[in-house]
Amino acid sequence: MKKLFAIIPVLIFAVLLAIYPKEACAAARDGLTLCAVTVIPSLFPFFVVTALLLRLGLDSVIRVLCAPFMGPLFRLRGECAAPLLAGFLGGYPTGARSAAQLYEQGVLTREETELLLGFCNNCGIGFLVGFVGAGIFHSVRTGIMLLVVHIISALLGGVILCRVVRRKKSVPQLSCQLPVQRVSFPNALTASVSGALTSTLTVCAYIVFFRVVSALLPESLRGISAAVEMVGAVASLDVNAAGFVAAAGITAWGGASVHCQTMAVAGELSLRRHTVGKLLQTVLAVVIAGVMAKWM
Repeated sequence: MKKLFAIIPVLIFAVLLAIYPKEACAAARDGLTLCAVTVIPSLFPFFVVTALLLRLGLDSVIRVLCAPFMGPLFRLRGECAAPLLAGFLGGYPTGARSAAQLYEQGVLTREETELLLGFCNNCGIGFLVGFVGAGIFHSVRTGIMLLVVHIISALLGGVILCRVVRRKKSVPQLSCQLPVQRVSFPNALTASVSGALTSTLTVCAYIVFFRVVSALLPESLRGISAAVEMVGAVASLDVNAAGFVAAAGITAWGGASVHCQTMAVAGELSLRRHTVGKLLQTVLAVVIAGVMAKWM
């Protein structure tokens, strides 16, 4: 029965592809254009740089600098700040990929990493200020306001996730017994470039696929496109206070495309806390944006 529930939507999608081939091709072209013009230039270099820095030991520096506030705020070690910073700078799914890489290298424990996935995976500065603010709302100031909402809601969501949603037993200083293996620069560069290419192509594949899914939705269901594909949903918003609040919620949630990108880079890690964290962040972002909308 479970297989039947999975097969039926796929069959419906296949039928829609056969009935509306022009719409599907147009949506796929739009997705590929978006990837070529925006996604690959912004994500691929950042994927390479973050992976290279982590392999060369940046986490050790960040641990020292960020330990004073990571512990009191989130009850996590300083090492956990690296994916959080990467997420805000590089955008979806850079934060999740950085957290997963540190877990694979033995720097973070599984519990730390899965908690981090709940609030380190975020929109980047360039997307919020450049694409949404300047491009959609024709205002850099609005983009900066959205960035502030996004950061505050993510951090507050992380505090709630780590202190309330997390199991009651207190583990203020999670420790990791696995040794961290540092590599030479040539080996680190080779591994970082190849890994970044794989991750970037995976992200682009999901963007194109969900662009097509969103385009084939019936008119009566177009309203739920925000739950499917973030970029298209934001691009369709009205330039007013309601659109500002909606943009805050949509970018905080990310959509099915972002969640699948996160699943692809997270590997064996559970996304349960990631989903809870994104729900928390979405609610908080809408509330905070509602308060700030009067200053647009």
